[in-house]
Amino acid sequence: MNEQHIVTIATELKIAPQKIIATLKLMEEGATIPFISRYRKEVTGNLDEVQLADIRQRHDQLEALDSRKDAIIKSLNERELLTDELRVAIAGAETLTSLEDIYLPYRPKRRTRATIAKEKGLEPLAKIILEQSNETIPETAAAEYINTEKKVNTIEEALAGARDIIAETINEDKDVRQIIRDFFAKNSVIKSKVQKGKEDAGEKFKDYFEWSESISDAPSHRALAMFRGEKVGILSLYIRPSDDEAIQLIIRKVITSSNKTTEQMELAVKDCYSRLLSTSMEVETRMHLRERADDEAIKVFVKNIKELLMESALGQKAVLAIDPGFRTGSKVVCLDKQGKLLFNNVIYISKSPRELAEAVEVIPNLVKHFKIEAIAIGNGTGGRETEKFVRSLPIAKELEAIVMVNESGASIYSASKEAREEFPDQDVTVRGAVSIGRRLMDPLAELVKIDPKSIGVGQYQHDVDQNKLKSSLDVSVMSCVNNVGVEINTASKQLLSYVSGLGPSLALNIVNYRNENGPFKSRKEIKKVSKLGEKTFEQCAGFLRIISAENPLDSSGVHPESYSIVQQMAKDKGVEIKDLIGENNEITKSIDLKQYVTDQIGLPTLNDIIKELAKPGRDPRKKFEAFAYEETVQKMEDLTPGMKLPGIVTNVTNFGAFVDIGVHQDGLVHISEIADHYVSNPADILKVHQKVEVTVMEIDQKRKRISLSLKKNPGERPSSASKNKPNGGQQSSKRDNKSRASNKPAFNSNPFADLL
Repeated sequence: MNEQHIVTIATELKIAPQKIIATLKLMEEGATIPFISRYRKEVTGNLDEVQLADIRQRHDQLEALDSRKDAIIKSLNERELLTDELRVAIAGAETLTSLEDIYLPYRPKRRTRATIAKEKGLEPLAKIILEQSNETIPETAAAEYINTEKKVNTIEEALAGARDIIAETINEDKDVRQIIRDFFAKNSVIKSKVQKGKEDAGEKFKDYFEWSESISDAPSHRALAMFRGEKVGILSLYIRPSDDEAIQLIIRKVITSSNKTTEQMELAVKDCYSRLLSTSMEVETRMHLRERADDEAIKVFVKNIKELLMESALGQKAVLAIDPGFRTGSKVVCLDKQGKLLFNNVIYISKSPRELAEAVEVIPNLVKHFKIEAIAIGNGTGGRETEKFVRSLPIAKELEAIVMVNESGASIYSASKEAREEFPDQDVTVRGAVSIGRRLMDPLAELVKIDPKSIGVGQYQHDVDQNKLKSSLDVSVMSCVNNVGVEINTASKQLLSYVSGLGPSLALNIVNYRNENGPFKSRKEIKKVSKLGEKTFEQCAGFLRIISAENPLDSSGVHPESYSIVQQMAKDKGVEIKDLIGENNEITKSIDLKQYVTDQIGLPTLNDIIKELAKPGRDPRKKFEAFAYEETVQKMEDLTPGMKLPGIVTNVTNFGAFVDIGVHQDGLVHISEIADHYVSNPADILKVHQKVEVTVMEIDQKRKRISLSLKKNPGERPSSASKNKPNGGQQSSKRDNKSRASNKPAFNSNPFADLL
């Protein structure tokens, strides 16, 4: 373990070195972040999942930096270019960028204008000019290097070759590169322009046909929109600061005298900037802007996915699910309390009076026969009409809930390999309806079966770095799954694969064992699963639940390694373990936890044990509450400006939030309409699946766009000017006001909904 890395991480993250050492040691031993966070609080000093992830990420970055340093030193050694000074400089590089700047002059390169000039013997002339001596007259010095055999025929050709060498030397100077890099980062402007003849094809990008703004002001969604426009051949992008100012910065850095050499140096500087430096810096700046935009978009996506996965669950209830359809009918399935398919059928509510009458009989009969407790209805085409039909049935009053379920991605799951394996004899419509019903029962358990990108709760998720996105999503999904816990006897292999320490292979082994031997009766039995060793058991056991186990602790979040402590507590109180379980348990309350502190287990873990005894296997998700749309509004034609309607947030982005109001087209609440005060980040106010009341502002039937507001007084500016300022009421700058204004494109030209 590199001591310097520990110091660096401790300094940057403001975490004690010993906590970082302990964390990295656990990770090296194979411990997962959820396990460390939950069951090794004493070892890490109670670090949470975010801190643990930050430690791992920064450690990986530093390891990658070391690996690159080793590769560079090896390359220099092999070419006999490594000096003590270079070795020290490389060892001291703190970032990959600074490391590559050090290495740049020594990097093997293709034949350049400078190397050609060196081949002509002009390097000594370049060094003479670079010295900028008052005695040097460039033309006189150049005359000595005329050589027709080397194709240096004139003084000007000699000077031009020398300038090529000087330009490359300046380009490879790490201090110059850092000055220009900083200048690009602070002063670059991103400009977009529509390519000739692409105006009609690029209607979605209309806002960016003639767009310009500082890259420091450009939010991620605008940057990604422009990058996408460029990728599909609609826009041309240009990212640069003022060329003249950049050149003057270089001149001030490299020209140290004012004499006869100055003109040649200035020409070399201008050539260096225009031909070499500006191009590489634009590439770097573009890359950093893209990374920043990607990171922000991924952050938004991950937050939305986490909110969606942690959505309230109806729980183990018998559910009738309907996948609505007009022409082909609505597919109806009945599921038992574990989500098992019991029956499927098709009803038609819009074809003929006879078929409608049949549907009126079918639904109540199914509800009674299968003891249905709730009905789930997909929110796709025909969803509102189907909901209205179901609610009109007398049997509806006997149900616990009738809920419209977001079916995004259900069709993708129904056609997947996993769905075919589970329901080989059913078609995609049945599988889709089953998915809708299971989403109501347990959104987390069902949504883990679907590629998160197909759920539609991000911004530009198909454009960002896919490896980084997948890595971030996997961490988020694993966190949610382990936070909730998994019932091992009913969980799918997809859900089990996210449990700490498992993965797809062991998850499949668990399912196979379950199929061959029946339900697990205890956590100890988990060790019998093929290839599931002691270390894996340690990682996963605390997150797996066995509700019907003889030992009540097997259904809780108490780790088996702590069972002996609970047994000792019960023994000391003269009771059974089951007598310690339950809320407001007087026996449990009377336990003095300090008596059970050991070198391995401290008060943080003991407090967690007591919480688990109060509510064994408690679900951290909020209690389920049914939601209903406005019954009189079912399509866009029913909307009028000024209407106040209930809605559900379906997506939160940097520029606003999308809300489902039950008309098959989500409306946009722009960031400027989220609250009566200034909002810098919509996620500070809203989250996915939050229930809200919105006011309809505008309806564009042709473009299928709805503008909504969450303000008490929609469309009005905040009553206090200071509330609209991003700097807490201080005097705002013109740039702040301009940025605020530019963050709200015109309603009819807002491309964001189409681009998500």
